Amino acid sequence: MNKFIKRLFGIDKIEAVKHAADEAALAALKAADEAKELERQIKMGPKELATEKKEPWVAVLDTHVNKDNIRNGFFELDWNEYFVLQLKEAGYKGDTEEAVVDKWFQELCRGVGNEDGISDIDRRNAGFINVNNLGNGKTEVF
Repeated sequence: MNKFIKRLFGIDKIEAVKHAADEAALAALKAADEAKELERQIKMGPKELATEKKEPWVAVLDTHVNKDNIRNGFFELDWNEYFVLQLKEAGYKGDTEEAVVDKWFQELCRGVGNEDGISDIDRRNAGFINVNNLGNGKTEVF
């Protein structure tokens, strides 16, 4: 009987329209939330995004070459804590994050040199390594 009265007075159509409007409003709220999240992520850098996702991240920020001696220079690296953890799990050791990353980077460079046919890469005079803490979680190694 209740359904009959709703149909008779058109209440069932009003309820259907209200239900559709409620669903549309929920979808709009969800879309707005997704847009805000996307905007927040766009404002973040790749390091912050990876760190938020608890993923390893490393990047070369800059390359410096000595103007007086082209054979000397250094790379400015940045990384997150999850990259260091990944390196430690892979067997790299060091007293500081910088030391762990430096061991990895040295091995990486040796591998590139060996691939290019520089077989005595380990015996070459590599000069010295100087570590300069730049603050704000960054370290310069040269």
